Amino acid sequence: MRLWLLGLLSGALAAPARSGVTVQKQGLVVPEKYRHLREEVLEMFVDSYEPYRRNAFGHDEVRPVRQAPVDEFAGWGATVVDSMSTMLIMGLTDFFAEAVNHTTYMDFTVTQPRSTVSVFETTIRYVGGLLSAYELSDKKHPVLLRKAQNIADKLAYAFHQDNVIPYGHIYFMSDDPKRGTTNIAEAGSMSLEWELLSRYTKNSTYAKLAVGAVKHIANLEAPLPGLAPTRIDPVTGNFTNRYITWGGEADSYYEYLVKYARLFNADDPVFIQTWKKAVDSSIWHLLRPSITGMGAYLGEMDDQRNLKHLSSHLTCFHAGNWLLGGKMLRNQTMVELAGHLNDGCWTTYNSTATGIGPESFGFVSPDGGYAGGNMMNKVQVEFSKKHGFYITDGKYILRPEVLESNFYGWRVTGDTKYLDRAADAIKSFQTHLQLTEGRGYSDISDVNPTGKVVYGDKTESFWFAETLKYLYLTFDDPKHISLDDYVFNTEAHPLKAPPSLPSYG
Repeated sequence: MRLWLLGLLSGALAAPARSGVTVQKQGLVVPEKYRHLREEVLEMFVDSYEPYRRNAFGHDEVRPVRQAPVDEFAGWGATVVDSMSTMLIMGLTDFFAEAVNHTTYMDFTVTQPRSTVSVFETTIRYVGGLLSAYELSDKKHPVLLRKAQNIADKLAYAFHQDNVIPYGHIYFMSDDPKRGTTNIAEAGSMSLEWELLSRYTKNSTYAKLAVGAVKHIANLEAPLPGLAPTRIDPVTGNFTNRYITWGGEADSYYEYLVKYARLFNADDPVFIQTWKKAVDSSIWHLLRPSITGMGAYLGEMDDQRNLKHLSSHLTCFHAGNWLLGGKMLRNQTMVELAGHLNDGCWTTYNSTATGIGPESFGFVSPDGGYAGGNMMNKVQVEFSKKHGFYITDGKYILRPEVLESNFYGWRVTGDTKYLDRAADAIKSFQTHLQLTEGRGYSDISDVNPTGKVVYGDKTESFWFAETLKYLYLTFDDPKHISLDDYVFNTEAHPLKAPPSLPSYG
């Protein structure tokens, strides 16, 4: 294992500093044979949004699959707000105008009396979506900024009794938190949106709360340098477990460490240094090559520091994140390892009957690969021998992470294999997710069925905000929403970045 890693590290040291860090490959052009795919993605967005839109606004007899709510909070409204930045990027001005009109007259601070609101989801979808749309529309619609502030004012009650760590959910109508532990993704993934909101409103409270939570987590003693465990108690401010993962309950905490450093050119080194420590620790303790020789994966570590050969679709954002941070740090090792992670996650797509990756999976590397200490069943064993991974949860709920990292792979390296992969994903989505009778696109229960796919009854708003946006931008002019000009929040809402620094650590 160490020989494999040392072979990758040799000759891949950090480059010397020079003026202006660049993330995106300079002079990048999408070859002509791929350019039509941008329009195909636009059509997918329209085909997904039109039936939903007409039904939601009461103009259509065709009923789409239902919109998944952010808890019980203005569920269908999430799609309208979450889609606005995508509409602007795709040039869908009529849709955007309608969305702004809806937003103007919608009170997002009112819910049913006992409805709970996810502080994290509402921040990344509503606050982030509104701020991004405000910027992308040249700040012509100040109502978007006002609505973002109104929502954040309610979310701020999650920082109950001056706790530095917020509760994960609150009751909007009473401004009371739902008691319980939270996770580091919920507590540590508000810094981009709330810092930006502070700068626009001249109210430092939002940044103080959100950034304070991140710094608190980063400064606690962790099981491995930089790698915080998943759960934390808002009352004591201490971790309540020692489980380590780049997947659910942790993912965007790590994502925002490096993105905060870039979006605000942060003077405080805690963000980039904590992120770098997390990546370094992951390289030495969590990174494993596939037994097939195709790619690599990041495992997880339980409370007893046992490596679990487990990963997920959510985790697969890591390749794009390492590409961004690796370029910011001028660290070619991170860039190359990100390529191996990209290959591993793409294997979960091109190995299934539908060409779509599963919700979660285990993987096999030379040092083993058993899920939760239990031996794989016969089907999983045979599948893993061929593909190097096995499916533990086969559903697909329209998640973006694999295609997100694929987008970064193209924009950073210029390797057209990423265009080919995105093209394959488009075909798979059109074949297996699109419903008949103009009802849009649906989740499916199994990406590797022995017969026909079985549709669910849900279209998450991140299908519009993230998955289709990343696909569209993969085939769009790379100068549009360049990675050197924008930082994406974890819901893929681009936020305008200042010119980069010569060095980030």
